[in-house]
Amino acid sequence: MDQRFFDAVEDNPIIAAIKSPEDLKECCSIPEIQIVFILYGDICSLKEIVKTVKDAGKIAMVHVDLISGLSTREIAVDFVHTDTEADGIITTRPALIKRARELSMYTVLRVFLLDSMAYENICSQQHSVKPDFMEVLPGVMPKIIRKLSQSIKTRIIAGGLISDRESVMAALDAGACGVSSTCHQVWRM
Repeated sequence: MDQRFFDAVEDNPIIAAIKSPEDLKECCSIPEIQIVFILYGDICSLKEIVKTVKDAGKIAMVHVDLISGLSTREIAVDFVHTDTEADGIITTRPALIKRARELSMYTVLRVFLLDSMAYENICSQQHSVKPDFMEVLPGVMPKIIRKLSQSIKTRIIAGGLISDRESVMAALDAGACGVSSTCHQVWRM
């Protein structure tokens, strides 16, 4: 696997998370955006969405849990890899991360920090799953992001509820290497 995804996050830590055709058009028009998290679509439209992202010269990451018509099994990753040519996946399911790694795709394990038990789970999962990045939601918890980034080796992307410069800077200052946001104003920072 090449370094393109890692270099893109380092070059611009703002990641466009898209939920609609309007978001797709907007993020593709912003040259600074290098990575796009695709959070919508179905098995019929996904190939075209990925193509649009890639034709704009951006890295296409598909959130497989949110695509209508995909199963929760490893075969969904094979479909995304073969039929859409996406660069990687985002998922909450460790088994799908493992399959994507076998296919040399980029991987983001999305985790929700709801309580101390979820926090402990993250610390233990990083060793067995080994995603390229963990996307921590909500991303507006700098104190927890700092603690987590000091506890695990996996790079952290902060996501969820990031809608202004202050939230972006707080997450990055706390140790996140990137932030994902659906907010168009954040994309243009």
